[in-house]
Amino acid sequence: MIIKKKLEENIYERIKILLREAKNNVIQTVNKTMVYTYFEIGRIIFENEQKGKERAEYGKETLKELSAKLNKEFGKGFSEDNLSRMRKFYYVYSQNKSINNYSNKISATPLRKYNHDFLLSWSHYLVLIRIDDEIKRGFYEKECTVNRWSLTEFKRQIDSALFERVALSKKKDEILRLSKEGQFIEKPIDIIKDPYVLEFLGLKVKNKFSENQLALF
Repeated sequence: MIIKKKLEENIYERIKILLREAKNNVIQTVNKTMVYTYFEIGRIIFENEQKGKERAEYGKETLKELSAKLNKEFGKGFSEDNLSRMRKFYYVYSQNKSINNYSNKISATPLRKYNHDFLLSWSHYLVLIRIDDEIKRGFYEKECTVNRWSLTEFKRQIDSALFERVALSKKKDEILRLSKEGQFIEKPIDIIKDPYVLEFLGLKVKNKFSENQLALF
């Protein structure tokens, strides 16, 4: 009986690990697909605007019409403001030569190969594109990725001026070590709770004001 029970527990543990890994992979794939898709949407909008003679007015009117059509067919998540953020996302990251070199080889598949991997959530990138300094932005993107910072933790680290403290200090490793104490680590399942992911999947979002909240950082 003891041997049989241990065998059953072993089978259960193996299957449990397999299922958890499968779910995590699905979540990560959904998040990555969404971010790359938004990058591509931003590229299409940006390149289309460059063809307009009166770019400002032309772009504004285009976004308004595009937003109405996308929201009607795909649900919420494609407001004019959000489309503008996608455009800025593309613009900011297309300045990276490793990405820009691929721009002319675009396909309809959002998961085409990039030299730059977008490994964070869309909410993280909304904060990152507000950082004008490329080195500072790269620093926080790397720290977010390596340490799996949640959006809340990411904002806390910025508020604490982590980048500036590291840049000015001779004891960089010590500051980075201290910054990790008590930090909130993001779990894969947390990604699926992101309002943007829910909207992308066409699921109901309880907080109707979530988009504005995330954008006010």
